[in-house]
Amino acid sequence: MTGEQKKGVLYLCATPIGNLEDITLRALRVMREADLIAAEDTRHTRKLLSHYDLHTPLTSYHQHNRRKKGDYLLELLSSGKNVALVTDAGLPGISDPGSEMVSMALENGCEVVPVPGPSAAVTALVVSGLPTESFVFLGFLPLNKKARHEKLVEVSSLRMTLVFYEAPHRLKSFLDVLLKVFGNRQAAVARELTKKFEEIIRGDLVGLIKHFEENEPRGEVTLVVSGAQGEQSDQIKEDTWLDLEPAAHVAKLEAEGIGRKEAIRDVARVRGLPRREVYRAVVDNK
Repeated sequence: MTGEQKKGVLYLCATPIGNLEDITLRALRVMREADLIAAEDTRHTRKLLSHYDLHTPLTSYHQHNRRKKGDYLLELLSSGKNVALVTDAGLPGISDPGSEMVSMALENGCEVVPVPGPSAAVTALVVSGLPTESFVFLGFLPLNKKARHEKLVEVSSLRMTLVFYEAPHRLKSFLDVLLKVFGNRQAAVARELTKKFEEIIRGDLVGLIKHFEENEPRGEVTLVVSGAQGEQSDQIKEDTWLDLEPAAHVAKLEAEGIGRKEAIRDVARVRGLPRREVYRAVVDNK
């Protein structure tokens, strides 16, 4: 009687975010020795493999085929094959479906091994000049304007540095929304990191808006924004929570430890509403 088939390993290989010299020796070895490389865009990854004379078989794994291809990759792992998962740039699982593949592999008893390397979010953070002690990575926000605004309101009172990804053609409108929701905070736009035309523009949001009105943004963009500070945090909450329904506004205050009676009174005061109207909204919302 033979033993159970040993399962393969899913390697999460970081790839350069621009400069091909940023690949690690370990990542090259793992991709060379793997039975298969699963890439977000095979055309993009093929350039990297060609540059380093790697000839490992390549397949696609991206947002649109992740379910069908995920099952296929899981079959290979279950049969003992080793798979190297890569994204177009940086660490797989960050703003791509790699995290789903990791979950599937772990749920099926496969080993998952990280092969660390470049990350646009962390690279932009450390060069931004803003605090790095604690930060929140938010990636690409929803394209829907309402959903995007709600997410920004949700994080507006955080005192941690915020890191976003954004497409260049949406950057100017995104900066406008940030200014409206956050106020005029310090920020940095990191453009084309590690590439020939790398550029980091630092300043406040008003200054960045002016810069990009005069200079059309191009290339990959990572945006780093300072967190709310002291009284600014309280003012931002008071201003932005006015966009919520009264019941939701009360719930926000309760989540911060304020009693319901006091929360209803405060909401009625800042909104200029009768207290009984806010109370009724809370009751009806249950």
